[in-house]
Amino acid sequence: MPRIRAYYADWQRECCGTPFAVGDETAWRLVPAAEEDDCHGAAARMENHGGPDRTTVGRVRGIDLVHQEFLARHDPRTVAPPAAAPGAVVFVASGRELEPVPSAPTLEPVDACPSGSARSSGRNSRRGGVRTVSAGPSACW
Repeated sequence: MPRIRAYYADWQRECCGTPFAVGDETAWRLVPAAEEDDCHGAAARMENHGGPDRTTVGRVRGIDLVHQEFLARHDPRTVAPPAAAPGAVVFVASGRELEPVPSAPTLEPVDACPSGSARSSGRNSRRGGVRTVSAGPSACW
């Protein structure tokens, strides 16, 4: 059977995905991965919001979590302080923005897809994963 590498973004799985592990049979709605999708070498990506009506069924042969490092940019000038009455305490946002570091994603092989609550935070966080699936001859999108 042909093997397909398919990327899933964390938000897609957390929204309406189901947990899976190596050896499980899964059915995903897949679309071809475009260069701008940043699918970490996968030929397809999971799409539960507007994807095709049919699913690609296959047995999971491998799972790699995608970790991405981010740079935090802080610019307090981007947030205008609100008008306040004299003597009032005003909290102002920091103007923080996270920017992915180019060429910094890493893949971590795992046996099962972790729950959404296991998502890490900060400079190095999980963005999704790539699964390798043995799929039947009708596995096209």
